[in-house]
Amino acid sequence: MVAHLVRLKLALLRGGLRRSTWRVVGLVLGGAYTAFLVVLAVAGLVALGVQRDQELARTVVVLGGTLLVAGWWLLPLVAFGVDSTLDPDRFRLFPVRRRTLLLGLAVGGLVGLPGVATTVISAATALVWWRTPLAAVAALVGAALGVALCVVGSRALTTLLAPLVSGRRFREVAAVLAFVPLILAGPIVIGVTAGLSAVADALPGVAVVVGWTPLGAPWALAADVAAGAWLAALGKLAVACASVALGALVWDRSMAAALVRPPGAGPAARSTGLGFFGRLPATPTGAVAARCLTYWVRDARYAGAVAVVPVMVLLLWFLGRGGTSLLWAGLLVAFVMGWSLSTDVSSDYTAFWTHVAAPVDGRADRAGRALAGLLVGGAAVLVTDVVVLAGSGRWGATLPVLAGSLGVLLTGVGAASVFSARVVYPVPKPGESPFTTPQGSSFATMVTQWVGMLVLGALCLPGVALAVAAVLTGNAVLVALTVVVAPGVGVAVLLGGIRLGAREYDRRAPELLQALRSFA
Repeated sequence: MVAHLVRLKLALLRGGLRRSTWRVVGLVLGGAYTAFLVVLAVAGLVALGVQRDQELARTVVVLGGTLLVAGWWLLPLVAFGVDSTLDPDRFRLFPVRRRTLLLGLAVGGLVGLPGVATTVISAATALVWWRTPLAAVAALVGAALGVALCVVGSRALTTLLAPLVSGRRFREVAAVLAFVPLILAGPIVIGVTAGLSAVADALPGVAVVVGWTPLGAPWALAADVAAGAWLAALGKLAVACASVALGALVWDRSMAAALVRPPGAGPAARSTGLGFFGRLPATPTGAVAARCLTYWVRDARYAGAVAVVPVMVLLLWFLGRGGTSLLWAGLLVAFVMGWSLSTDVSSDYTAFWTHVAAPVDGRADRAGRALAGLLVGGAAVLVTDVVVLAGSGRWGATLPVLAGSLGVLLTGVGAASVFSARVVYPVPKPGESPFTTPQGSSFATMVTQWVGMLVLGALCLPGVALAVAAVLTGNAVLVALTVVVAPGVGVAVLLGGIRLGAREYDRRAPELLQALRSFA
């Protein structure tokens, strides 16, 4: 049965490749890249074996192996659809013993590029200890336990957390959070490099401690044998074996529950009642605002705009090293949150027909969307300003910072109220990742967005200039002018934008719906 399950997975993979040429291309490119990484890792392990520094070898092998196991355990929780060809749910109706199924799925988990690469690299750790034959044998034993721990631990976690991971909300949040490290890739690499150089002397001690954990014990086994620490080696062997056994037990119990759980069953849904509709006035404007607030809470595309707020603060902190530039984070957040409403109608997609069919008055539509944007954006801007003021200790700049941020937010919402009533373009559809590139996007769309943002920047310039000058000089007159001018310009643009946007909406609503339907 185990061999049959492995053949089944190979057949499924082969069938998938036959259906799509691009899958073959992806497999070839992925195989070439994986082979490159494997050769690089094996070469590094050989180089470690040539040297006679056992402490360095222990540190590199243990920490590297720990990261490998952690990757196997955590990646499937956010990379949805990874290696789902032998999902236990597919075997609900087949008379296969659970223990046999577990063993077959474990072996099948090694079929593929990640499994082959992990097995080769793990076995290559024996090359580090070639000068000590017993240590090399212990390395092979540790490699086998490490690979087993990778597969068993990964399957145990994914099966145990399947009801949570399969939920839409988890997928949406994970998709947004997974994008954050990509935005901060540069600062993260710089920070990690600087951090490693600063704590390089402490890494051997860290490796010794990690070697006693379930993630690091298999990789520390050979180092203890090479050093003649037989008691410690037996302890690491016991930890590794116990970890694999515990992982198998958790996987077995989770699979037993999964095989009898109804398909698609997840955490119990909580009734939200009327939600925002029960909290806002029962008017057309209140109904539009309640619907938009519901989107801000439940739609990952809207959540993406909120998720980048801490990213922008961190970027300014990295770039300015915590200096005065951090105070402008609120202005940047206000700009992004305000202008995000420019895609509001586009994000409605074909559901915009409900506004056209109701019909919703243009003023109610524009005012309702603006109210929701101001509530969410205002909260994000206020929290950002308080955090950066507290972090920098510049409480004396509170008035100009808050006034400037509020002015930018009001101006952005007003400008977006006009823009979204005149221009719609392809955006990620409901249920899709907020970071996908939709079909139909063009250079003209990008130019239109940039023109809109340039116009918004020009409208924000007076208030922002006064806020910056007031913060830098501390002049009381400039502070007073900022408090009056920045919000004043924002209110004027907001009211004018709602009025002009309502006029455009009433005139072009059917055309907007027709354009949105063409994106289907």
